[in-house]
Order: sequence, then C-alpha cells, then structure tokens
Amino acid sequence: MNRRGSGILLHITSLPSPYGIGDLGPWAHQYADFLARTKQRYWQVLPLNPISPAYGNSPYSSTSAFAGNPLLISPDLLVEENLLTLKELEGRPLFEEGRCDYSRVIPYKESLFEQAYQRYRKTRRGMDQFERFCSSHSAWLDDFCSFVVLKKRFNGRIWNEWPVRLRDRQEDALRAVEVECGEELEKVKFLQYLFHEQWRSLKDDCNRRGIQLLGDLSIYVNFDSADVWANPHLFKLDEEKRPSFVSGVPPDYFSRTGQLWGNPVYRWEKLRDTGFDWWIRRMAYHLDLFDAVRIDHFRGFVAYWEVPAGEETALNGKWVEAPGDDFFRALSGRFSHLPIIAEDLGVITPDVKEVLHRLGFPGMKILLFAFGGDDPMHPYLPHTYEKNCLVYTGTHDNNTARGWFEKEASPDEKTKLIRYLGRDLTGEEIHWELIRLAMMSVANTAIFPMQDILGLGEEARMNRPSTTWGNWEWRLLPDQITPAVSAKLLEMTEIYGRG
Repeated sequence: MNRRGSGILLHITSLPSPYGIGDLGPWAHQYADFLARTKQRYWQVLPLNPISPAYGNSPYSSTSAFAGNPLLISPDLLVEENLLTLKELEGRPLFEEGRCDYSRVIPYKESLFEQAYQRYRKTRRGMDQFERFCSSHSAWLDDFCSFVVLKKRFNGRIWNEWPVRLRDRQEDALRAVEVECGEELEKVKFLQYLFHEQWRSLKDDCNRRGIQLLGDLSIYVNFDSADVWANPHLFKLDEEKRPSFVSGVPPDYFSRTGQLWGNPVYRWEKLRDTGFDWWIRRMAYHLDLFDAVRIDHFRGFVAYWEVPAGEETALNGKWVEAPGDDFFRALSGRFSHLPIIAEDLGVITPDVKEVLHRLGFPGMKILLFAFGGDDPMHPYLPHTYEKNCLVYTGTHDNNTARGWFEKEASPDEKTKLIRYLGRDLTGEEIHWELIRLAMMSVANTAIFPMQDILGLGEEARMNRPSTTWGNWEWRLLPDQITPAVSAKLLEMTEIYGRG
C-alpha cells in the first residue's frame, strides 16, 4: 500500500441479494466489477467471523477468531454446485431490500444449509477437497465445531456454565461428543468449507481485477467463543473460568464514561511463553484470507485498558503494558512481509507512535474528527498527513458524512470546515467535498464508506458504539449505484492520481 490508491468500505452483509442479507454470490462479483470500472484498488470489509443475535449480530463479537460466517454463503452458488435446486429457492420469504432482518434470515438460511448438507451426504461429491480443507484447518476447526454443537446442545448457554467435564475439556468427554455427534460436527465443518470456497473465488476474482481485499481483525475475542474455551490459559480468568478483567477504553469521542467492551484480556506472559503461537496462527490465517489486515485497537499491543470484571463502565480501568516489541519480533520472524494497517484512533501515547513508526505500519486519519478544536495542525486535517497512512471520511463506527453534517457537527465545526474548503456548502454536497479532500491529500490510501459515495444520511449508519441493538443492518439497494455515481467516482479517482 505504498502507492496512491483509493477504495471503498462495504461489508459483505451490506450487498444486495434476494435472501435478506448480502452474501458471496453474484452481487459480490458485480460489486467487484463496479470497483474495477471506477479504478478502485481496495475493497475493505468488516470481520467475516460468525455472528450471534445474543451479541447484537456484531461481527466484532464472534464465537470464533478463525471461522467464517455461514450466513455469507450464497444460495445461488450452492445451486451452481448442485447442492440446492432452483425450486428449493422459490419459496423464500419476502425480505426487505435495504436492511438485514437477522431474525428471519437466520432460520431461513439454516434450512437451506440443512438441505445442502444432506445432498452432499448422499453424493459425497468433492469429498477429497473437503477432507483436505478439514485437515489443513484442524488446529481451529475441530474446537470450533465442538463448541457450536455443544452450545446448541445446552441451549446457547455460555461455555463456562456447561457441565464441568465439558467446560474443562476432559478428554473422555470430548471423545464422547465426537462419537455421539459425528453428523452434526461434519455439517459445521461442511459449512466452513463452503464459506472458504466461495470467499476464495471472490478474492481470486478481485485480485484478477487489480483489487486488493482489506480485512479487519479485532484485537480481542469474545469470552463466549471457541478460542477462550479451548485456550483458557491464555486469558485472565478466575478459578471458575470467568473473566477477572475485561477490555475497554477510557473516555473518548464516542463515550464520556469510556467504552466497556467486556472481552477477556490476554495473559500476555503466557502468550510469550508459547512464542505467541496462537496469535501467529491467527495472523497466518487472516493474511491468507486478505491482501492486508486492519487490526482494530492496535494500541492494545503496547498498552491496554484493563477493567475489573463487574464494573458498569470503563471509568475504573487502568493501563497495563503489553509486550509489543516481543510480539512483533515474533511476527517478523514468521512472516517476510506484514501488510498490517494499524487502527490508531483514540488515546495514542508517544510509545504507541514510536512502535508504529519503527514498524512502518500505516495508521488512520478520520476527516469527521478533523474540525473540532482550534489547532490548525490537527493530525486529521489533510495538510498535516504523511504519505504512509489511510484517510477515511469516516468508518463503520461513525455517522455518515451527510448524517454528521446535518445531525452532529457543531456550528463551530461547520464554520471551520467551510473555511477550510473556502466556500459554503450544503448537506447534499458534503460527501463529495470530504471525498475530494481525502483524494487530493498526500495519503497513499483513501477509503470511503459506500454510504458516503452515495451521499446517504444518518439512516444509513452501520453502527452506533456503546449501543447493542439495531446495528449492522444497512444494505445497499440494487439501483443506488447509478451511472452518475460511477462517473463521479471515476473522475475524481483519475484527477487525483489514484487510479
């Protein structure tokens, strides 16, 4: 990412499709065609891991740091693979086009996947390839499948509330699960195989068109996950295997009381004793899935905000040092190239900046944050950028550019923005003006949420931090990418040398 380029942030769930949620099928490949026609270099997505209604369907709160989200599997591609028939797709519900209705999507897709798996069981077509996949991913796949099957058996209960023999992973108890639940385990593996095959096809298509896929990796994992269940020694848990400390951040732009994420924090000394093996496997997996990876909350590798379990806010936390130097030395010893993007927003201290500078990882600039305060050298104002960074109009956690201007920006922020641009403007114009500022900057990479390309308002926001419900639902409508939008994006991309 050391040459000029631009791209778009659009999660897979936000793509159009007739099945209630975006997927890896025809529309994903059509979207890649749109990116190629407008000379974009990058398609950035959110984490692809499984989601759960219990955690607000957030891709950042998953049952696995490795597994793919089966809901992204395309029914259309399953028809092409003779795993479903067109007739089986005819009776689908009428889903709302512009939103993900997870409560209806999940049972519908699960019924399709059951039919697809049963058809595979009868024919065993592609069995060799499936078994190779299972063998090459066994380090995480076996534990994940057991976790999924056991959560279903215990009606969704958190793993530390399971019977002690299974909570503590006693060998005879796990072997009994393998014997009793062989078909269920194979079905979970089969869905992971289908996800990976469809993702690989999309990535190959994008790469052929000159488009790189940028992934997103959350630094923490969910407590109720296969990863913590299988590796409790790597996390700060008590004797009953409950979190003793949880993650968060101190008060910031998003919240006056900080953000209490609630993930268990790592026992970094234990990770170091293993040569950071779990993290190295996680990075290898994601660097195979993507061309580059954004690590969310990068500063947590240098120091992290640790909050005692049971606190209602993040106010009573403290900073704890992490062995960042040792960790990245271990990664560098394993990988000849580390295409990592550092999410360095929020409270960034000099020691974090020093690590970023030494490692050469590009950080992030957010234009929506640039016009608060009186500092003419604010680090998010375009005239202060260095080349080695990514500039965003906003991210999935912000309002849209238009929503910010019309609903959130203070009169002082609007005045500063207008002075910076040198002219007055309206909410209908703001998105292209901010895109222009990012495009013309010296930043090597400019990324825009699809909502900003379309000039959509607050109703199209993807996520509201510190809220649990109603997020991750926005979807692109099939007719919103008009010839005028494509032409405008292409023109601006060419004018500023990012094609």
